[in-house]
Amino acid sequence: MSDLSQLSHDPDFSPVEKFREFLLTKNLRTTREREIIVDEVFSDHEHFDTDEIVARLGNRTDSKRVSRSSVYRTLDLMEQAGLLRKVARPNGREVYEHDYGYPQHDHMICAKCGELIEFHNDEISELIEKIASAEGFLRTGHRLEVYGTCESCRRGPRRKISKLDLI
Repeated sequence: MSDLSQLSHDPDFSPVEKFREFLLTKNLRTTREREIIVDEVFSDHEHFDTDEIVARLGNRTDSKRVSRSSVYRTLDLMEQAGLLRKVARPNGREVYEHDYGYPQHDHMICAKCGELIEFHNDEISELIEKIASAEGFLRTGHRLEVYGTCESCRRGPRRKISKLDLI
C-alpha cells in the first residue's frame, strides 16, 4: 500500500494533511494561503458561506491576509477533496459544512427562516442501507435534507398585549 493510499483512509490525519494529499493528486501546490483557509474553516464547526470566511479572515489581527479569489478557489477545491459539502438554504444561499472528520448526519431546514437543524438517526441509515442492498447498490454515504417549518416560525410572532386587548 502506498503512503498516499494509507493517508486517504487514516482518520487521524488533520484536514490540512488531507487537503495536501488531495492537492498532490491534482498536481497543485500547497500554498500558505490555502493552509490558512483550511485552518480557519476547521477552527469551529458552524455552517458558513464564502462571505463569512472572507470576513473572518479579514478580521485577523496578524498579517496572514488572503484574497477573496483564493478563498473561493480553495473552498471549491476543499469540496472536491471531500473536506466540505454544500447545503442549500431556502433563500437560495448555499452554506458549507464539514464533511471530513465529522460524523454522518442529516438536516431539517426551515423554509421560512432558513434554520438548519442537524440530526442523526440510526433507523434512517439502516433503512437506506437495506434499500440500497435490495437494489444491488453499493452505498458510499447518504444525504438527507428535510424541508418544513421550524417550531419558532410555526408559533408566529409574539406581540405585547395592548390595552385594547383587555377591553
